[in-house]
Amino acid sequence: MSILLNDIHSRLNPTFVRQIRVPTSLDELQHLIVESGDAPISIGGGRHAMGGQQFGSDTLHLDTRAMDEVLEFDSRRGLVRAHAGIQWPELIDGIRKLNTAQQPRWGIRQKQTGASDLTLGGALSANAHGRGLNMRPFIDDVESFTLVNGEGEIVPCSRTENSDLFRLVIGGYGLFGVIHDVTLRLAPRRRVQRCVDVETSDVIIDRFHEESACGALYGDFQFAIDHQSDDFLHRGIFSRYRVVDDETPIPEGQIYFSEDKWLALLKLARTDRSEAYRQYVRFYQSTSGQIYDSDTHQLSTYVPRYHDRLADLPAQAQGSEVISELYVPQPDLHRFLQRAAAVLRRCGAPLTYGTLRLIREDNESFLPWAKQDYACVIFNLLTPESVSGRERTANAFRKLYDVALEMNGSFYLTYHAFATRDQVATAYPQMSAFLEHKLTQDPGERFQSNWYRHMQSLFNMTPSCAAV
Repeated sequence: MSILLNDIHSRLNPTFVRQIRVPTSLDELQHLIVESGDAPISIGGGRHAMGGQQFGSDTLHLDTRAMDEVLEFDSRRGLVRAHAGIQWPELIDGIRKLNTAQQPRWGIRQKQTGASDLTLGGALSANAHGRGLNMRPFIDDVESFTLVNGEGEIVPCSRTENSDLFRLVIGGYGLFGVIHDVTLRLAPRRRVQRCVDVETSDVIIDRFHEESACGALYGDFQFAIDHQSDDFLHRGIFSRYRVVDDETPIPEGQIYFSEDKWLALLKLARTDRSEAYRQYVRFYQSTSGQIYDSDTHQLSTYVPRYHDRLADLPAQAQGSEVISELYVPQPDLHRFLQRAAAVLRRCGAPLTYGTLRLIREDNESFLPWAKQDYACVIFNLLTPESVSGRERTANAFRKLYDVALEMNGSFYLTYHAFATRDQVATAYPQMSAFLEHKLTQDPGERFQSNWYRHMQSLFNMTPSCAAV
């Protein structure tokens, strides 16, 4: 009997799989792969990914979250080895428990933002990034990992051992095997102070670099979302996290983003965007000066099944948030945002949240999205659960991709499947070679997903299963 799965965030990827299995050990994982014969396998963790890369129709779905332990900790070198199914809160807590008497104190360097119940293996497969001001994508944090291939064989991967697979698997969206464990490079855990100002898009890149030069480790710019305002995509909240003395106490009574506050602001972002922005500014300004640790400040408030809590909103405010992330050379950011504002106004695509971060070039992964030092612009568009609603969002993102590509920019591949073949080929000229390497490394195509089948179809490769 088929089992229905869907992503948590957009809920726009209903997928029927043959079976769900939950391995709890390396031996069990190997056994499941071998005993499944030639059945196609999909791999999932936190189930937040929304582009079809974690599910595959009619696949055996492996849920990795039961493999969730910290396995080794090297306090001298600042390395931790953990199961790929561990989620960020448990990983951070596990490192802290092992690190209590050690100097320096170690912590994670970066994680995805927006949610925390995401797995370490998912971050590796997506080659994710956080809001570090001077960081490369996640591949820079990975020392090594252990892969289990389609034959059930254990394959150690690092920059010196099976290095081709290392480059393919990180940012390879689960197509080359199941990641069992990851050895992660850590950073000294520092105390940081949040500083908040309101800035504008014409100066924000300079402000990012000024703060980075003065030692700030993290930062972002969350821009205004009301398309009827002159502030749209222009004025925003500039938050940065400056290093302070490690003995600085974290005061009691600091303000944190509660679930109720998160939901209240999301409701306003769907019904009164100017007021949502005003309240968001007031909230962030009230937290300016607060003290955090550099690891735990990256944890995020997220309300699972939040859509159900918004069911009382008017019909025009119903739907899902569909995300896309676009990249432009940093000197072109202001011009890009001006053109993006015009696109979103013309398309009538409501923006419920938008933010900007920096990224440094990735020169290691086979399919890099950070092909140079970029400004990363993230849009969340309110998308009704209808054919016309999805097409409105798809049309808006395709037009935004064109603007970014005209500026020698790019976009992230797997938030959805809206991009045309020409857009994918322009942003990722290695895509055909990537798909060929997939067949070389996994000739039986044991590891599949709906996103993979879509890419096969786009690039006129014969899929082993019908694309869906």
